[in-house]
Amino acid sequence: MRLLLRFVGPLAALVALLATFISAQPAPAQDLDSVLTKLDAASKNFHTTTANFEFDTVQTDPIPDTDIQAGTVYYQRNGTSFQMAAHLQKRNDRPAATTYILSHGVFRLSDTGKEGDAKTYNQAAKYESYLRLGFGASGAELREKWNIKYLGKETIDGIATDKLELVAKDPNVLKLFVKVTIWLDTARAVSLKQVFDEPDGTTRTCHYTDLRVNQTLPSGAFSFNK
Repeated sequence: MRLLLRFVGPLAALVALLATFISAQPAPAQDLDSVLTKLDAASKNFHTTTANFEFDTVQTDPIPDTDIQAGTVYYQRNGTSFQMAAHLQKRNDRPAATTYILSHGVFRLSDTGKEGDAKTYNQAAKYESYLRLGFGASGAELREKWNIKYLGKETIDGIATDKLELVAKDPNVLKLFVKVTIWLDTARAVSLKQVFDEPDGTTRTCHYTDLRVNQTLPSGAFSFNK
């Protein structure tokens, strides 16, 4: 028995080491191809999404700081037309009314949520494809903009997801984000979680819950308050 235990102990350690090594290996290319093919199919049926979100920003330099925003986000895609809006309800546990709207290539921002206080940015069209990341984007669209690595499957809020690491091909976007990690529900072409890593070490994590796909959006989804 002692001899057996002496043998089993090192063997168990070897098995554990081997399992760690295997899990650390890059996923086969066919796994990534399968995920992107599923996205190609699902994106054709994507029209709208409503979700609650929490957006956590953690800064380590020069001064450690955390910013937590929460609210509701809307996405709508009709052919090549795309709209998104985020309506904040809380920021660091305090009431907030900031509203962000991207519609037909124009980005508008109001810190009060009111139309009269909105600022307009007309050069947003070229970044539109990045804003719909994980919401209706096809596999082909992801390949066009990102170098992609498949990181395996992971369960988020009880839903099976495929985890992808994205590195932007555009040098200007790469200056903003070293990499983006997304957890995709490929059957619906939506993401449940996104992590944006910035060059200075800042991390921005967006967690989406209560996703409602292809349901009618509120009439004021893409509007500010009067």
